[in-house]
Amino acid sequence: MAERLALWQAAWPAALSAWSRFTRLRNPQLCDTSVSAGREGLDGAFAMIRLVDKSVVIDLEAIGRLDLDDHATEILAHEIGHHVLAPATATESFRLIARLRRALPTLERHAPMVANLYTDLLINDRLQRQAGLDMAGVYRRMVTREGGSRSRLWSLYMGMYEALWSLEKGSLGGPRGDAVMEGDAWLGARLIRVYARDWLFAAGRFATLVLPYLAKDAEKDAAIRRLHDTRSAADGADPSGAQTIEAGEEDGAVHPAHDPAVTGNEDGPAAPPPLPPAERPKGGGVGQTREPFEYGEILRAAGLNLSDEEIAIRYYRERALPMLIPFPVQPAKQGQEPQLEGVEPWSLGESFDEIDWLQTVAQSRTVVPGVTTVRRVYGVEPGATEKPEPIDLDLYVDSSGSMPDPRQTTSFLTLAGAVIALSALKAGARVQATLWSGAHQWMGTDGFVRDEKAILEILVGYFGGATAFPIHRLRDTFASRTPRDRAVHILNISDDGITTMFDTDERGNSGWDVAASALRQARAGGTMALNLGPWIKPESEIGQALARARDAQGWDIHSISQMEDLTAFAQAFSRRRYGGDAARAGVAA
Repeated sequence: MAERLALWQAAWPAALSAWSRFTRLRNPQLCDTSVSAGREGLDGAFAMIRLVDKSVVIDLEAIGRLDLDDHATEILAHEIGHHVLAPATATESFRLIARLRRALPTLERHAPMVANLYTDLLINDRLQRQAGLDMAGVYRRMVTREGGSRSRLWSLYMGMYEALWSLEKGSLGGPRGDAVMEGDAWLGARLIRVYARDWLFAAGRFATLVLPYLAKDAEKDAAIRRLHDTRSAADGADPSGAQTIEAGEEDGAVHPAHDPAVTGNEDGPAAPPPLPPAERPKGGGVGQTREPFEYGEILRAAGLNLSDEEIAIRYYRERALPMLIPFPVQPAKQGQEPQLEGVEPWSLGESFDEIDWLQTVAQSRTVVPGVTTVRRVYGVEPGATEKPEPIDLDLYVDSSGSMPDPRQTTSFLTLAGAVIALSALKAGARVQATLWSGAHQWMGTDGFVRDEKAILEILVGYFGGATAFPIHRLRDTFASRTPRDRAVHILNISDDGITTMFDTDERGNSGWDVAASALRQARAGGTMALNLGPWIKPESEIGQALARARDAQGWDIHSISQMEDLTAFAQAFSRRRYGGDAARAGVAA
């Protein structure tokens, strides 16, 4: 084993130089057993990469079973290629997976495997032709040692290498005598060469080419599983750029036979016209944002091991970040600095504590009260303005059955809450977040906190039950607050179910009284952002209740006609109440 370790360690500098003499990566993790490799996250393959820490992990026991020690430089250089060429970064990995999924309808689960095969072709072709490494020898040895029958996908894949490197047909296990498969292998090889510098653009074309070969026995091929070295490549990465649908996803799923750049035939068959909007796969169009469930599928396919809740937190945080605005602040009082201006006579009847004895004796050794006694005179000079104090936020978000599950589809209530809450944290405020639905269905942060994760965990939750505002939460929050505590703004995001806030609580207290008391104790007002349809008339019971809340208690009520408008409300919330000259002066509008 020591000799094997030394062999692989000695091959590392040559593997780096195969890309550039300036390439620098941390030394590979050479695991002497498959068990130790498994602890590093290696599963099924004999090598893997981690994009987060730029690592290469090698299972030397699996290498020994395949008798690949004499190809150490080739294998290491291949793994380095995933770091420097494709996918290179976690963000590019997310983008690649997204494009492949669009081109693999009903077979989206194969996107990680197709991504690995595609990037392997790009890397190996460059190493074989430009670095002079024997990448073909690796596959010859694998075919010899693995044995067993191979899938049609494997034959197509090997045929691409044979076409790329002008090898004899069938020498690596590629197709021989199958005109259709041989033609597809040639198209794949041409695709790799033509789009070597724009590989992300052509990803959908490659997926379209291999799609017919995925449906049968591709998952059972042990050789393909051995090659999957990017299965968990992005694990631990912070997702970025996977939310927006790019133009290349929609129009990139074109078979290479319809691409003149690949075939060289300008007069060949044209690509089929795009599907009508009604027949396109669900998930949005170019420039739109993916739904949370699709976003989660992309992250998991790229190797991230996350729960639905963790995915939702990342989704809404990333969507909220571009919309963050400074949260409103209250002006603090200006400090007053006393300034000595001189002395004046001290008269009988005034406090003895005010006598300046030093100045009195300096003027006359004989002290005659009321005649020679003096006192200091102070003026007041404005001091430095104290730092404005941010207003804390008490946020209530409706999660009843009329609201969407934020972990499956976009919830604009959750997004609006995230924009406002993260803006508050950015300004130094504290946030108490409460999610509510029916009776006894509520959850919230442990008071006012500055923990971003704790707040988002509440906002991405879901009940989907009845509608009953948690009056006790509002009551208990402000029951013990004093004028020394920070001012708080109360914000409710809901629909017509908000009127349950004015029902009677479990102690028999009127919700109207609880709301009025909370506003007085909060000292920074309250807002309701409500999705009210045209059926809510001013003369209706709900309309009258909201009018009373506005006129009698001072609630600032904002009615929206559709949930999408909540994002605009969230951005305008601070500017409307504290923007312009008032915000610059630190004075509430």
